[in-house]
Amino acid sequence: MSVARRPLLTATAAGALLFALWFVPSANATDEGRVTASEQEHAASGARLAETGGPDTTPYVIGGTGFLAVGAGFVALAMRRGGRAY
Repeated sequence: MSVARRPLLTATAAGALLFALWFVPSANATDEGRVTASEQEHAASGARLAETGGPDTTPYVIGGTGFLAVGAGFVALAMRRGGRAY
């Protein structure tokens, strides 16, 4: 593959990814059309949207922080080794 085709291939792949993401549905926080009796009782109790008992995200936060720390360590190591000639 010639060097001139690489940017074209990269741009084509990025465009295809963006086109595919176009069809991913967006999430809406409320659905005003359908409200059940239990949802009305829950709303009347003063509960906010964040307190509705969603999934526990603690493992994702811990994992993301760990990956961020490892990535920062790799960047620091690369910066430190950047002055050496092999």
